[in-house]
Amino acid sequence: MELGTRNFRRVAVIKPSALGDIAHAVPVATALRAMFPTAHLSWIVNRSYVPLLAGHPHLDAVIPFDRGSFSRGPLAAVNYSLAFANQLRRRRFDLVIDLQGLLRTGLMTAATAAPVRVGFANAREGSRHFYTHKIDIPDADRIHAIDRYWRVVEALGGGHLTKGFVLPVDSKELGAVDAELAPFPRPWVAVAPGARWLTKRWPVGAFADIGSRVHREVGGTLVLVGAVDDTGLSVDLQSRLNGPVVDYTGKTGIAKMVAVLKRADAMLSNDTGPLHVAAALGVPCVAPYLCTKPVLHGPYPAHGQAVHGIPTAVPCGGSYLRQCPYKLECMGELTPDKVWPALAEVLQSWRRGS
Repeated sequence: MELGTRNFRRVAVIKPSALGDIAHAVPVATALRAMFPTAHLSWIVNRSYVPLLAGHPHLDAVIPFDRGSFSRGPLAAVNYSLAFANQLRRRRFDLVIDLQGLLRTGLMTAATAAPVRVGFANAREGSRHFYTHKIDIPDADRIHAIDRYWRVVEALGGGHLTKGFVLPVDSKELGAVDAELAPFPRPWVAVAPGARWLTKRWPVGAFADIGSRVHREVGGTLVLVGAVDDTGLSVDLQSRLNGPVVDYTGKTGIAKMVAVLKRADAMLSNDTGPLHVAAALGVPCVAPYLCTKPVLHGPYPAHGQAVHGIPTAVPCGGSYLRQCPYKLECMGELTPDKVWPALAEVLQSWRRGS
């Protein structure tokens, strides 16, 4: 029997991390709910990212995986892994989808003992050996991550559906953000100057140049977001600006960060998690792309909004190297003058709409 002709009752999606990747995968949950309206639908995710999915209207359960157990010694890791595997098996899933495609998630897939275990044929670290059904994606290196995940939906018979981007927003957090931002002039432009990879980080000076233009030409407020590790970058950025700034960097959990992004009128960001969350929420986004490619991992248009992933023109651009042997030439090539017109267009559209 083909996948697309089956009616599944207990379904699990395995996509533990990271923030942006989970945001890329949320259309799969909405499609699964449309295809199997009475099924019990679960999502297995790293504990730290549970707030991103908690309360999702198309999920019945969010199952936390404690990756931190592996840093507490071999015995703790083995004990936790066995207990987690037993938990998954007891849930009696009949369909499990591994969207991560790594050894750890392949083992999770196998631990469920589900009769149908779906993953990608090109999954890494041997994880494909744990699947009963492998989805081949010959153009995986040419299509966006969201479109790669969507191939699972197509294989299950949902290719006729529209990609639906749904992320829950906590009403209390949203109310708090409304109160905090109310004194500051709009447009509220969210800015994420950090990124986990050094080769993804557009220079702080370039962000400051764009921020100054926002203050001078539009008169809005910059709203800084990011993880604790990005605090130094945000402090540096704020020191270079003269206009209004609200700095949330390292000061919010995921739920409040989502609320902040929900209220943003636009976003300027490196290729990092908050960018993709904002895009999924329908925020117009502008992003400089250095060592990654917009065609594969750019902000994806959702809810009809405009998004701009602006790549560098240096030959090594989009190399996906975490350490750069080329003296970071892209940083100087992708100047603020090349990025500003896209953000100016977004802000002009906001002004017309407001």
